[in-house]
Amino acid sequence: MNELLEIVLHTDVALMRIVAENVTEAYVVLFLIIFCETGLLFLPFLPGDGLLFSAGVITASTALNIVWLVPLLILAAVLGNLTNYFVGVFFGKNLEKSDNHFVRKYLMKHIIRTRYFYEKHGAKSIVIGRFFPVIRTYIPFFAGLSGFKYNPFLLYTVIGSVLWVPFFSLTGYIIGENTWVKNNFGLIFLGLIIVTLMPFFYNILKLAFQKKVQKKDD
Repeated sequence: MNELLEIVLHTDVALMRIVAENVTEAYVVLFLIIFCETGLLFLPFLPGDGLLFSAGVITASTALNIVWLVPLLILAAVLGNLTNYFVGVFFGKNLEKSDNHFVRKYLMKHIIRTRYFYEKHGAKSIVIGRFFPVIRTYIPFFAGLSGFKYNPFLLYTVIGSVLWVPFFSLTGYIIGENTWVKNNFGLIFLGLIIVTLMPFFYNILKLAFQKKVQKKDD
């Protein structure tokens, strides 16, 4: 638990230490974090984008191998999404069978709306959503919950993962030997987190503003 907290708070330092101590352990830790970030609903705070970038930077000057790293983390991203999807499927099927009044009258209405959303925007939300922190943790769950079909979900998940992992890890790897990058890595990492979170908070503020306007109109 302490190691996980250290990676979340001091990603670059923690990764460098793990790589120096045991390269195999570094691969395992990276795999598990990427898997858990989209595979477990309660861990959306894990550093997905920043971790991939950090891993790429560190790979450029350590025993980590980018040729092994990228496919491994793509696999972790795909398996994470699939795990979350099947958890959603499980809850979705149980909710549909439920005789509970609240579930039948209120909850199923929202699930049906979610189903319509995925039918219309499923491909875009699964592929593009992979690049948005926090949101990407919940997209596969609600896809499963709403009954989105498995085959297209798997296809879009693979496409999103194949785009997402190399984009951040290879960017880090390519510029990882740059002296300025090395000297300002902490600042770059923080900036990357802020930039990737901006669309998420923008959408939250936009929705809050729209609701406020609707209330005034009513």
